Formats: sequence, structure tokens, C-alpha cells
Amino acid sequence: MPDLPELAASFSAALHDAGIAVGPDRTRSFARALTLLAPSTTRELRHCALATLVSDPEQIEPFDAVFREVFGGPADREAQRGQPGDPARSLGDTVPGRVPGTRKVTGDGRGREADAQPREAPVPLAASPLDRLAGRDFAELSAEELARLSEVMRTMVLRTPTRPSRRRRTAHHGARIDVRRTLSVSRRTGGYPLRLCRFVPRTRPRDLIVLCDISGSMEPYARAMLQLLYCAARATHAEVFTFATRLTRLTPVLRRAGPDDALARAGRAAPDWSGGTRIAECLAEFNERFGRRGMAHGAVVAIISDGWDTGAPADLATHMARLSRVAYRVVWVNPRTASPRYRPLVAGMAAALPYCDAVVSAHNLEALGDFTAVLSAPRRRR
Repeated sequence: MPDLPELAASFSAALHDAGIAVGPDRTRSFARALTLLAPSTTRELRHCALATLVSDPEQIEPFDAVFREVFGGPADREAQRGQPGDPARSLGDTVPGRVPGTRKVTGDGRGREADAQPREAPVPLAASPLDRLAGRDFAELSAEELARLSEVMRTMVLRTPTRPSRRRRTAHHGARIDVRRTLSVSRRTGGYPLRLCRFVPRTRPRDLIVLCDISGSMEPYARAMLQLLYCAARATHAEVFTFATRLTRLTPVLRRAGPDDALARAGRAAPDWSGGTRIAECLAEFNERFGRRGMAHGAVVAIISDGWDTGAPADLATHMARLSRVAYRVVWVNPRTASPRYRPLVAGMAAALPYCDAVVSAHNLEALGDFTAVLSAPRRRR
């Protein structure tokens, strides 16, 4: 079944061949109407096309002929026209499946006029495969379906807030005076600084650090998130770690691997895949080996986990507090929060929650928009 762009383009081309002037602007309006109204019957589809593609009453008859040929629906102009003199039905209120003068045969063999319940043929319109997968939970998708989503994930940009850099650039209205440049320029005027040169510091995006839980309870989501992080590690300055019972740095692996074998190499590099969960111990190792050495200073840290931890909640709270003091922003991604019945009753999640700036679900492709939005949001006081 054709997707939306193919449907709009093919139908508009058929109308153009029939002598109806349909340009790209009308085709775009037709596609937008289909997106907003989502017609489910030939009657609704005909109204969308008639309102956006036809500009002259004389074009209705060839329009109906093309409509019948493309969609196979009974778009007979006489059958769809209302009673004479009824302005409300002058555009041809479509009643597919009925022709005036026909009779419906009942079970006893006697005929009667067709009643007010019209039979409407289904519209041969379906969303594209990616549109159908966008609203499904990552845990319900197969490996082949996740591979299809990789094309969309490669177009997603993970932006982080900017921070002042040590480098600077010249600006006419800068707050600080560039003394060196001012003296250099004053040579042209005999050593008199007639013009003050000013500068402002350059800005650069903050570093992004992602800690992804690959334990047994997070395996369906970890594969999808690592697929997104593969794109982030290659497109932005991001550091990717996985953890279950130990901490593994995957940034070198994801940057060297291709899109097809990135997950395979990541699985070989992380031997604790689908194992237990020791969030507190792994977070402590990250703070000692990487966080205190400057990697997490002023960075945006995203932790992808459902909060199930076999350690003591007090230990997790201690290490989360240390991380929040050096990081610019801490975002916790928990796919379980997508359920309306979710409550942060897990001891690990309850201990980490006070030190998080935002909590999102990111359980499907549509929810990834919330994840990308909170990464670029400014810091708020906890």
C-alpha cells in the first residue's frame, strides 16, 4: 500500500494528465489535509481532495473519473450530489456504495430502498512502515524493525547547551576591551588608540556523557538506545558507557564500527550484557576514573536505566550527589515511566531522583523527541 507522499503525488499526477491544473502547491495542500484529517473512508478522502485540488466546478466531472480510476471507489458525481437546491450538499456529499434507484435485497427476498446506513469503502491509504513503528514500544520491536529505525535515528541531532570557551572573537559591542589588538591597530594612527577593539568569548557545546544500562531488564531498550548513541558518538563529541555489573567505555568502539556491526562490537566489548545491575558500583567507578579527571565537569550526563539496583540505595544516592555537583545537568532516561501507573517506588530510582534535573521515558521513537529536548534545555536549580 502506498505511503502518504506517494499517494498525493500519484493522484495529483493523474489529475494533471486528465487536464486539471494541479501544481506542487496544491499537492502539498492535499498531503497536509490528509495528515491533519486522516480520512478513513472514500467519502472523507474525496472531500479532502476536492477542497484542495479542484478550483473550478467544471473540473468536478473529470476529477470524479480520475478518483474512481485511482481509488476504485464509487465516486459517481450523480450519486454523490445532494437534493436539488440544497446548498449544503452542492459539492456532492459522497455516499459510497449507493446508487440512486437501487434496492437492497433482504433475507426474505423482498427488496427495499437502501436505508440511511451507507456502505463506505475503506480508503487505500496507510502510513509508511516507519510511521507505524514510531509509536510502538522498543521492547516490542524485532531486530529487523530496529534496523529500519536506524535511518531515522541518524537524522536526529543531540544538542547540548553551550558554554563559554577560552577562545575569543572580535565583536563591535563586546563587554571587554582587547588591549593587544587595540595597541596593534593604533600604529596606523601614530600610536594613538582612536578606536577601541572589543571581544567576546566564543561558545562551544557542552560535552555529552551517556551511561546506558545493559542489564537483563533493560536489554530491549538498550539495543535501541545504543543504536541512537552510535549516531551521537560519531556526530557529536559524546562519550558512551555501558554498565550492568561493570563499567565499559564504548566510545572508541562506536566511532570505529560501521552501522551494521556497531551493536555486535558493542556486545563483544561489554561482557556483562544482560547480566545483573550494580548501578552504585558502576557510578562510583565512573566518578573515580573519569568524572574527577574532568570528563564530567560542566557536561550533560544522561543515565539510561530503569533504576533496578542490587546495591544499597544509600550508596547510589551518595554517588549521584557527587556526580550532580560536577555535571551541568543530569538526565535520567527510564522507559518504565511511560506507563501511567508508574510510581518511583524502586529503591534505586527513588534514591537517584532528587539529584536528576529531568526524567524522560524515551520508550519509542516518538518519545525520543522529549529526550533530545531535555538535553538541550538549560540547567534549573534542583
